[in-house]
Amino acid sequence: MVRVSILVGEGFEDSEFDVPRECLQAAGHEVVLLGEKAGDTVTGKRGRARVRVELAARDARPGDFDALVIPGGHAPDRLRLNADVVRFVREFMATGRPVAAICHGPQLLIEADAVRGRRLTSWPSVRTDLVNAGAEWLDEAVVTDGNLVTSRKPADLEAFCDALMARLGS
Repeated sequence: MVRVSILVGEGFEDSEFDVPRECLQAAGHEVVLLGEKAGDTVTGKRGRARVRVELAARDARPGDFDALVIPGGHAPDRLRLNADVVRFVREFMATGRPVAAICHGPQLLIEADAVRGRRLTSWPSVRTDLVNAGAEWLDEAVVTDGNLVTSRKPADLEAFCDALMARLGS
């Protein structure tokens, strides 16, 4: 069984959390919700999803997970201010294991200095930030570069999940 952490914070994009989680669970994978503080309840920006953080980033070890998913919404911009979250993302990227970020999710990858020389996509407003951080930005539903899978928006979720599952061998 594959163990996947999904990074959540207040204001995550509901569908960009729900759809990958359901896809992963349907494939029999274990999903662990990672955030700033274990036990906190965070709400999606649309108010449809409320979830409980299971593990604080400061207590998480990248080696305990086979993949990392970063939903978009407002959460990545808030989470990038938390040094423990940024450290976890940086260290997880260094493992070479799959990382899937959608919409505003790449903001955390920028903060972790993990996009230089990589090909990515994102919500269009993140484009300049990615380019300034040394990435090549592409306007495509899904961009895969090594262990990194990125998508632009909720409309890309099917392609995003397919690419993630392919990386997991599911």
